[in-house]
Amino acid sequence: MTTVLVNGACGRMGRAVLKAVAEAKDLELVGAVDITGGADAGELAGAGANGVKVETDLKAALARLQPEVMIDFTRPDVVYGNVITALQAKVSPVVGTTGLSDEQKADIRKLAEENDTPAFIAPNFAIGAVLMMVMAKQAAKYMPEVEIIELHHDKKLDAPSGTAVQTAAMIAEVRAAHKQGHPEEKEKLSGARGADYEGMHIHSVRLPGYVAHQEVIFGGLGQTLTIRHDSLNRESFMPGVVLAAEKVRSLKGLTVGLDKLLEF
Repeated sequence: MTTVLVNGACGRMGRAVLKAVAEAKDLELVGAVDITGGADAGELAGAGANGVKVETDLKAALARLQPEVMIDFTRPDVVYGNVITALQAKVSPVVGTTGLSDEQKADIRKLAEENDTPAFIAPNFAIGAVLMMVMAKQAAKYMPEVEIIELHHDKKLDAPSGTAVQTAAMIAEVRAAHKQGHPEEKEKLSGARGADYEGMHIHSVRLPGYVAHQEVIFGGLGQTLTIRHDSLNRESFMPGVVLAAEKVRSLKGLTVGLDKLLEF
């Protein structure tokens, strides 16, 4: 059994993670942390989490409970500090919060290696989303003209999404950087063409009613190809979260992306 502490336990994702960990046969929920605190994890997640109280001090909880894994679904402005705190306590972070910069990831990698404590970050834990990214990378070898549209709920704090950035990064591995669209095109409204990633355009939609969705659109002579994934609820991420929590301690340094844990 791998012992787990859930950070961000009172949020919408945090509650789903609590339930998933409590129900996983190879994981043991030993702690929960959130800035609100005071709640009973059993009341938040249902059977299996009874008796675990939500605390507010992450560092103190890690020191007292000594879990093997910390699962973090908090906020972009605090996730880096949470990960560093976990690694300093030799607890492996499994991170679903997006917004970490390349510099922060480099710091995390360095500390994970120095402390011999593996860390895992995934921009998306849905198995279908990972398949979408892998398929998009394959398609880009033959159809390099591509744009990405990601659609999320209106409470999401960062744009573009981590999934969109990771998708673009994977495509860039097989696609030579080049500007897309007409060479003399002009935006009548700033941002109309979206963010630019090595010439690819990424568009972010934020509306109530969405959970997490993305489509990758490829264009070629007389044809288009669209690869789309839709997460219809937060439970769609849980099999990937559980898999990462079960596997992280067998990894080395920092691992980024759920595709690293799947066989293709």
